[in-house]
Amino acid sequence: MTACNFGNVEFFNYDWKSVGKWNFTFLFGSVLGGFLGGYVFTNPEPIQLAASTISDLQALGIQDFSGLVPDDLFAWNALGSVTGLIVLIVGGFLVGFGARYAGGCTSGHAISGLSDLQLASLLAVIGFFIGGLLMTYLIYPFILS
Repeated sequence: MTACNFGNVEFFNYDWKSVGKWNFTFLFGSVLGGFLGGYVFTNPEPIQLAASTISDLQALGIQDFSGLVPDDLFAWNALGSVTGLIVLIVGGFLVGFGARYAGGCTSGHAISGLSDLQLASLLAVIGFFIGGLLMTYLIYPFILS
């Protein structure tokens, strides 16, 4: 099967015209909302962080606090480096694998599963939290060094 022949795959035979145009309305609203939030309703004031937060982040190797996200992690030159590309590829694989293995995404387990009092969702959310702690305190310092 080539990349040009999607007609035989059921997933790509979705008839959006018969279901409704809400998909395009949702997409348009998402793009418009992102534009408005990023360019029209921006706050020119610098972000304010607590001194304890700044010292904790500096201990992890993050030094730039001028924007909403640290340029040490999210600048184009950081993402375009070999380390940044490895983090993107491995991180994307792990997120996809984890969502498939856990039977849903982090938001779905945390919001829907926990509100249903499902034990599997509780275990998944605990695993997500532990994974976040491991990433913050073990892997990020290694990546930033």
